[in-house]
Amino acid sequence: MPHISRLADNLPQSAIRALTPFAEKAEADGVKVYHLNIGAPDIKSPQVVVDAVHNYKFDHLPYSNSLGTRELRQGFLDKYYNKLGLHLSMEDILVTTAGSEALDFFFQITTNPGEEVIVFEPFYVNYNSIALKYGIKLVPIHTDIREGFRLPPVQEIEKAVTPRTRAVLISNPSNPTGTVFDKQELLAIAGICRKYDLFLGSDEVYREFCYSDKPIFSVMEIDDFDQYAIMLDSVSKRYNLCGARIGTIISRNKEVMSLGLRLAQARLCPPVLAQAATLAALDAPESYFEETRSEYIRRRNFTVAALNRIPGVFSPMPNGAFYTIAELPVENAADFCRWLLTDFRLDNQTVMLTPAAGFYGTKGQGLNQVRVAYVLEVPELEKAMAVLENALKKYNNK
Repeated sequence: MPHISRLADNLPQSAIRALTPFAEKAEADGVKVYHLNIGAPDIKSPQVVVDAVHNYKFDHLPYSNSLGTRELRQGFLDKYYNKLGLHLSMEDILVTTAGSEALDFFFQITTNPGEEVIVFEPFYVNYNSIALKYGIKLVPIHTDIREGFRLPPVQEIEKAVTPRTRAVLISNPSNPTGTVFDKQELLAIAGICRKYDLFLGSDEVYREFCYSDKPIFSVMEIDDFDQYAIMLDSVSKRYNLCGARIGTIISRNKEVMSLGLRLAQARLCPPVLAQAATLAALDAPESYFEETRSEYIRRRNFTVAALNRIPGVFSPMPNGAFYTIAELPVENAADFCRWLLTDFRLDNQTVMLTPAAGFYGTKGQGLNQVRVAYVLEVPELEKAMAVLENALKKYNNK
């Protein structure tokens, strides 16, 4: 039998998608599954996108520029990024096949096999998969659920820097915690990057989903930091276009963008139809974001309150994204999440959650935690929370 690649075999299953076969089996058996495991919201995409897709006319689909179409890159600048006050130029932006490819490019550009990138745990699971793919070591710095996953003091972060460190990667607002890091925290990390000549990657996919009065402070706003700053972005969540697979990698560092172009040329181009849909999305009215933000605040407030009413459950209040990490009164959340799908039913309903251990880089952390994605309407969330409360009672008494 031919040998299987050790590289592929060593990649872990996605913590977010590992339980999907159990959910599909339950649904095939007629069970109603409340999907709180994945950031796939039920909110509609902007109508301008729907209209543009319906009206798109073509007799063939040619490649676009490897950087993305000029129209989309200029649209991103004029209708979005520069309206945020980021003052970017066409040379600073490359359209990627979603935020996932932007992350992939970030790791390839900044770090060699055997070198290190500092991350703050819990962190987005794909950071680990991509790093492993390129032989890069993630160095996790722990943040604590009881402290709202705030960053530790600068001195603690600096201790993680070694001669092999090449970059720091942060998610702001955070997936999976929903934590929003403020300007002072970003400046503190930037100070470390300047001191040790490290890149600072900022995953800003959830920028629109910030629930405080202060806007997100972008890595691209840090003064005299152009050579260090790399921003990673996506339209998946902003316009609820997860399946379009369009993102961006942005930097004013010309060498970074030159290497990004080489990587982009190797994969030819981003999907052309999805670029056209994204260009239309840039004309979404401000009311779309206002309504979406208000809806997520309602969902967040309900979900966190409902979780904390369940005996033994603790969830901090997230200030961004549409996730929260919850601590459960169980020893093994992965076993509990699997049991929910295979064994537990309440009026032929169950709930799908994501075990949080997969978001940690330190072994043994997050074993009794889950990530909850509040991506359903409040009436559906209410039913899901009732299922969860009853499930915990039964699980702990079995």
